[in-house]
Amino acid sequence: MEHGLFVPNFGAFADPVALAGLAADAEAAGWDGLFLWDHVVRREGDVELADPWVALAAVAVATTRLRLGPLVTPLPRRRPWNVAKQAVTLDHLSRGRVVLGVGLGTPRGPEFPAFGEEQDLRVRGDMLDEGLAIVRAAWSGEPVRHAGAHYRVDGVRFLPRPAQPGGIPVWAAAESVSGRAVRRAAALDGIVPIGLRPTRLPELMENVAASRPAGAGPFDVVVSGTDGPGTWSGSAATWWLAMLPWDQPLDVSRRTVDAGPPAS
Repeated sequence: MEHGLFVPNFGAFADPVALAGLAADAEAAGWDGLFLWDHVVRREGDVELADPWVALAAVAVATTRLRLGPLVTPLPRRRPWNVAKQAVTLDHLSRGRVVLGVGLGTPRGPEFPAFGEEQDLRVRGDMLDEGLAIVRAAWSGEPVRHAGAHYRVDGVRFLPRPAQPGGIPVWAAAESVSGRAVRRAAALDGIVPIGLRPTRLPELMENVAASRPAGAGPFDVVVSGTDGPGTWSGSAATWWLAMLPWDQPLDVSRRTVDAGPPAS
């Protein structure tokens, strides 16, 4: 099991300079990854927020080994061709260390209604699937032609390709152990189960296996928490992420970072 940091892009972590320093310390302490949330407003009220892509660029420059990426970016409120280009640029900047996490976006709070974004979760699911198809096609380096219900791309070729020879891994969030979100993740490179109890992980993995294409490559299962990975030891989880508190002084998180990854 690999160990990473699950970091809000607001509150204590809104300063990209401080975040880059924290990332460098995390790498020195033996952590394997740093993954940043993607929000533009918060239901808690007015808080300072950093743009996740700019902040991740700072993290990439400050480190040489950490895996990094947005976890997760709500693709339905972003233009998929922009995300494809941002991810590739970050992949080259980091020399091939990027993971792209995607999801529908939270149904709670003002993030979608405050900007007139699509609120229907089923429609957002359609947008996510369509957007993913565009992103992955863009990374191929071949001309992209797409005419869907939500997006259109007319023969555009996106270069350069990702720095990683096998392409940028994509992890998808899921708030249940079955259904569309699980099937979506099974076709990608990993799943980020939200609110999952360890006892339900076998059921989730059965459903992933039932939908996973034959001959597919490695598959990541990314869990998170604040109390250590002990309850996930021996399970199918491949990553455990320590969730850092946005509403506490940075020194609180620094103690977690400096202590290094816990024993699995």
